[in-house]
Amino acid sequence: MENTKILIVEDNPTISKNLRLYLELKSFKAEVSDSAENSEKILEKNNFDLILLDIWLPWINWDEFLQLLKKKWDNTPIIFLTSRDTDEDIISGLDLWADDYVSKPFDYEILIARINSVLRRYKKKINSDKIWEYIINFDKEEISDWNKKIFLSSLEFKLLAFLVKNKWKVIDRATIYEEVWGNFDDFQLSRNTDIYVWYLRKKLWKDIIKTKKWSGYYVE
Repeated sequence: MENTKILIVEDNPTISKNLRLYLELKSFKAEVSDSAENSEKILEKNNFDLILLDIWLPWINWDEFLQLLKKKWDNTPIIFLTSRDTDEDIISGLDLWADDYVSKPFDYEILIARINSVLRRYKKKINSDKIWEYIINFDKEEISDWNKKIFLSSLEFKLLAFLVKNKWKVIDRATIYEEVWGNFDDFQLSRNTDIYVWYLRKKLWKDIIKTKKWSGYYVE
């Protein structure tokens, strides 16, 4: 899944290296961390779509670490990786807010299937989309970048959300104006649409809104 970023939290360098290579082979983007402390630093600076977490890392209070993850990154699903596979361990792991559980040694294709399944569930659950590093939450009318919220006015968010939901489709100014402002005015049509696109471009460091000359705007 192109542009899907996964954080691998695993202290075994052989496992983490092989897992990262396989994920990248499957068109995921992957980053590796070998400790809870380092993971927190990485998460503070990057948006991830999913975390693969070795539940039995040494020198860690799991309950505190998982509470931290769910408090600060509650929209990021977690899949536990562990060598323990008793029913008690599985129940314990899922009770600690994991979204799924995979036992070591694991089949890579099964792991990929689990990853895709969890990502689909989360996308439906939070009604969101991701464009480059931006996460757009349609329910909360929020957009974040590197885990930092970007303030948008109601009209700015409405315009951005409409373009994102019609990704890659060129939308003419008249259609945008009627969707966002709810009425039609020839003079205000081009002026308001162009001005609010300019506002959005100023606030978003990545220029995700593109112009097709004489046709309209689209998001890529």
